[in-house]
Amino acid sequence: MPDADLDKQQVPSFLPSAILDFWYDEEMRNCWFSSTPVLDALIRDRFEEFWQRAAAGELDGWKNSAEACLALVILLDQMPLNMFRGKAESFKTEQQAVSVCKYALAQGFDSLLTVDRRAFLYMPLMHSEDTNDQDLSVSLFESAALADNLRFALHHRELIRKFGRFPHRNRILGRTSTPEEETYLASEGAFTG
Repeated sequence: MPDADLDKQQVPSFLPSAILDFWYDEEMRNCWFSSTPVLDALIRDRFEEFWQRAAAGELDGWKNSAEACLALVILLDQMPLNMFRGKAESFKTEQQAVSVCKYALAQGFDSLLTVDRRAFLYMPLMHSEDTNDQDLSVSLFESAALADNLRFALHHRELIRKFGRFPHRNRILGRTSTPEEETYLASEGAFTG
């Protein structure tokens, strides 16, 4: 079971490599988009303190290289989805992740990363509820020829164009769904995160 193997790893303190070594471990790769409560708890136990420091801006020094920016993006964008699954905190640092992503793009850091790593650098743009971020997401995934990610980016952008937000987040964030959103959420094809 991947969760047991991942639990054996030791994580050094507050280094970008701690995030990347964990996230890109072969066992973790198999869990990227199909987490379990055990994995969520493991990520929370190992990385919540890192995340709190990043949320407070204490790890902004990590923006000095492509790999460190990527680590910061994963910590701010991906890991909260595991650590706080189903809670508003899942999205608390999303805009910080978008900012780090855009900073990395402005520095040309994405061109220094392998394609599979670029996918996670670009991911905050796909998670953003801003139309311009969504357009940039689609453009970047398309340019990088990341077909699977592009398929999801197009889908996410369509939701933002249609609703102006992700309806599946409404309950978690205490937002009232519109009748159109309620119809969508009750449909078989609804995206639930």
